[in-house]
Amino acid sequence: MNNQTENRQWWVEKWLELLDSYRFKKRLERARIYAREGHILSIEFVDSEVLAKVQGSEPQPYQVKLSLTLFSDEDWQFVIESLAKKAIFSAQLLAGEMPDQIEKVFTENGLNIFPFSLSDIHSRCSCPDKANPCKHIGAIYYQLADRFSEDPFILFQLRGRTKEQILLALRQHRTQGEILAETQEILHQTMEKKPKEINFNLTKFWEYKEVLDPSLVVITPSPEPQKIVNILGTIPLPYKDGEAVKQYLNQAYHTASNYGIESALKI
Repeated sequence: MNNQTENRQWWVEKWLELLDSYRFKKRLERARIYAREGHILSIEFVDSEVLAKVQGSEPQPYQVKLSLTLFSDEDWQFVIESLAKKAIFSAQLLAGEMPDQIEKVFTENGLNIFPFSLSDIHSRCSCPDKANPCKHIGAIYYQLADRFSEDPFILFQLRGRTKEQILLALRQHRTQGEILAETQEILHQTMEKKPKEINFNLTKFWEYKEVLDPSLVVITPSPEPQKIVNILGTIPLPYKDGEAVKQYLNQAYHTASNYGIESALKI
């Protein structure tokens, strides 16, 4: 049990803590059993709502609808601008990870990505049980924890912005020059502070194990490798080593660009 808890992402733990704060423990325990025993027949995300079918005691499954209070367009504008100011946030979100300090971004803008209590979740079930959450709604709460683990962007979607909308907005706010400048600064600081701990595995440098989203792939002609290396500026290494790295990168970027285009065309 402890190992399972340690392996959970922090945002999943945050959601489960919200459930644990509910005072009617027996009702949620029945909901947990419902979720585990396969009573949830389907669950889908339509715009900012969760629509699900849960099999109860009747032949026809019950219809469950769940949503959170949406952030306004102005709210999201402030959040995106705050996220775009931090290169690490953009990088983590693009990699499908929820940044550790992302809650602070929302609270500084007067918002909260997580509900304060279950009463902040808008839910409805077609069953005759007048209690809310009933065990069918509660089962969806637990199912959502698994979905959040697979895709943290679902949390943003429930607040009114899809993954594609957020990534597009971040790209629009962060120019290539800003990203390169900050990346170079991060690289420089890292090599200054921990020069002996850097251990590049060049054979695995270009590996990426996640599935590419076809809608985000844009195929363009490969730029001249020399131009890419020049953008990096002075490499903080002794002259001979720096020239060797540049020569290798010229070859590597050319090979990687061609391979990337070939891979993208196979999507």
